[in-house]
Amino acid sequence: MEKRYYQRFHWTQIVEHWVMALSFVTLATTGLPQKFSDTTWAHAIAEFFGGVQMLREIHHIAAIVLILTSIVHFVGVGYRVLVLQTPLYMWMRWRDLRDLIQAIGYYLKLAPSYPRFERYGFIEKLEYWALIWGTVLMIVTGFILWNPIWFTSFLPGEIVPAAKAAHGYEAVLAVLAILTWHVYFVHFRHFNKSIFTGKLSEEELRHEHPLELERLQRGEPPAPSAESVARRRRVFVPVAALVVLFLLAGTFYMITVEQTAIETVASPGRAPTIPHALELRGDCLACHNLQTQWPFPIDHTGRGNESCLSCHWPAK
Repeated sequence: MEKRYYQRFHWTQIVEHWVMALSFVTLATTGLPQKFSDTTWAHAIAEFFGGVQMLREIHHIAAIVLILTSIVHFVGVGYRVLVLQTPLYMWMRWRDLRDLIQAIGYYLKLAPSYPRFERYGFIEKLEYWALIWGTVLMIVTGFILWNPIWFTSFLPGEIVPAAKAAHGYEAVLAVLAILTWHVYFVHFRHFNKSIFTGKLSEEELRHEHPLELERLQRGEPPAPSAESVARRRRVFVPVAALVVLFLLAGTFYMITVEQTAIETVASPGRAPTIPHALELRGDCLACHNLQTQWPFPIDHTGRGNESCLSCHWPAK
């Protein structure tokens, strides 16, 4: 008997997932060596990419890809929910807490059965919302590290080292979560091929998402009429276009504003160049602070390492 398959992901969602995955891997590969710059493996990775400066440039490019993918995801969710009237299956509900408690009880032999999931269970929801929270945090702190002079023009200087700590530790947490939580549940516990094919078989749905299968077999939710979809689309598209233009303009400003700030600060002459190589010297403040032989100016107090490399460039 031929297997029956159900559509789980649209092809655009599959492309979005893999672009996000590629940008995440690139960010982790180029970002963690900068955090752990005093380790042997970090030096090896930096040399592989052609040095610390090239590592930073690739990291910035991957960050822009992540931001653009996040904008696409935001618009896609809005279209599915507001135009196609797709229910918010990923929204956290009290049932997810009960399912979590039941799952723990099942593994401890205290509950008779494992919870039955709808389209997404608490496992997928926790990972998704962790991704959303982590991405927002990484984008905000990343912009602060990218533009420390601009941000410290209206925020206290402590915001830069705080952003650096949050950015670095969230990166470590995200990598560990992917290597343990995501890899285990998607690849080892049960190899889920839907992100490659976009489909799940009826047997897989019955095992992993029985409540969703029962709902689909009942024909729920009913497909919206073409007229209602067209009517909502006419409103959504121009509003979404304005939001996207605003987000793109904000992103462009964030990745270019520091050049203007540097020229303003450095004018009429440029800040002194760095007379030594940056390799193996990831912590500027270890040698340049008010208590060392090579102190920085008193008005630089509160600025982090990223501020140093924003104004002071290696000598050619």
